[in-house]
Amino acid sequence: SGFYYIRSNQRSRLLFRTMMYSGDLIFACRSHQQILITLLAEANSLSGLRVKVLSRDEDDFPGGYHYHMKRDSYMKDFVKGKKDPYIFHMSWTLNKDDKLKFLKQMGMWYVSDECVHKKATDILLGTSAAGGDIVSACCSAEPLFTCYYKDKPSIKSCAQSPPKDKYGVSFW
Repeated sequence: SGFYYIRSNQRSRLLFRTMMYSGDLIFACRSHQQILITLLAEANSLSGLRVKVLSRDEDDFPGGYHYHMKRDSYMKDFVKGKKDPYIFHMSWTLNKDDKLKFLKQMGMWYVSDECVHKKATDILLGTSAAGGDIVSACCSAEPLFTCYYKDKPSIKSCAQSPPKDKYGVSFW
C-alpha cells in the first residue's frame, strides 16, 4: 500500500480496526493493498474519512514505480543528485530479497547484514559490544553499497555485474 500518514481519530481508528478484522480477505487476495484501497473508499463514503492520495509522479515520495518504470528519467536524476526524496518505498518489487538488493545498489541501505531478518531481542542478546544499543549494533552512518545487477539503477556503476533480467541493458 506504500507510504502513508494517518491522523488518529475515530474515523481512522475504525478504518484500521476494520482492516484488522479483514485478515481472511487479505489472506485470500494475498495482499493487503487492494483491501486497504477498498476500505479507504468505503470509509470515505460511510464515515466521511478524508483521504488524500499523492500522485506517483511526485518527486518527494518515490517508489518501485519510479525505480522500475522511470529508470531513464527519475532514477538517472536521482543518481545525479537532482532528486532528493524524503523516503523511497521499494514497492512494485517481487520479493524482499530483491528489495534489499535494489536498495543496497542505490546506496539507500544502512542496516548491517548481521541484523537483517533478525528480531531485536536476538540481536541485543548476541552482541556485547553494542552495550544493549541496537542502533550501534545495526545502523551505519554511511550507506552500505553493493553491486548486484548491471541492468538495475545504481548509485555507482555496476557495469561489471551480471544482468538481473534476460537481455538486460546496463543502467550506466
